[in-house]
Amino acid sequence: MSTLPPHAGLLGSGLPYFEPARPRVLAHRGLALDAPENSLLAFAHALALGVTHLETDVHASADGVAVIAHDPDLSRVAGRPQRVDQLTATELARLDLGSEQHMPTLAEALDAFPDARFNIDLKSADAVAPAVEAVCAAQAIDRVLLTSFSERRRRAALAQLPGVATSASGPRFAAALLATVVRGGPLVRAALRGLHAVQIPVRAIGLDTVSPARIRAFHGAGVEVHVWTINEQPEMRRLLSLGVDGIVTDRADLAMEVVAALG
Repeated sequence: MSTLPPHAGLLGSGLPYFEPARPRVLAHRGLALDAPENSLLAFAHALALGVTHLETDVHASADGVAVIAHDPDLSRVAGRPQRVDQLTATELARLDLGSEQHMPTLAEALDAFPDARFNIDLKSADAVAPAVEAVCAAQAIDRVLLTSFSERRRRAALAQLPGVATSASGPRFAAALLATVVRGGPLVRAALRGLHAVQIPVRAIGLDTVSPARIRAFHGAGVEVHVWTINEQPEMRRLLSLGVDGIVTDRADLAMEVVAALG
């Protein structure tokens, strides 16, 4: 497989999380074609394709355990009216999500897949401490990236795990994107200082986030560019041709085909 040319200034270039060759396929909640999203089976299906990075989400259970779930409640994934934080980790583990799968804890997932990189979105303030605890217990700091749409949550996690990989929160990315409007290279670098990636949609606040000039500006600030959530192969090819470093996708199977074709 061919790789993208190196970016000498990327801040994450020395971190183990970013060691696998680019372009990256980040399996969004695993590969959920024949498995429930964010389940161990969905993660296993993605990894079986050769995926190295799993994108996932963490909430806290009622007893303060980091559990893997995107939504704050159980209505969509389990047909239950409760919130995740209203049930204990044991009670959540008893839920039948389909295909004999349950809602795993973060510790369980890190233990089950010791070679996988995990891109973890901290979905709630009460998830920060238990997520940090799970990462530390698994000695997994080198293979996780912690992020959040909330800058407060992101900073709280990093304060407890200095040196962990991290990507821009919503406010940090918005500041960087607006800085590109005025072609302010120093402003972009200031907005993204200390970060290792931006993980972004193709459009935000009415702007195309992945124009060649903006990708160059983000790379110039030392960060990788990962775009979500891309499920069509023509769009994957277009983005990779522009120079993005990673595709966050529900269709890791299709993305791996595109990446293989680059070689």
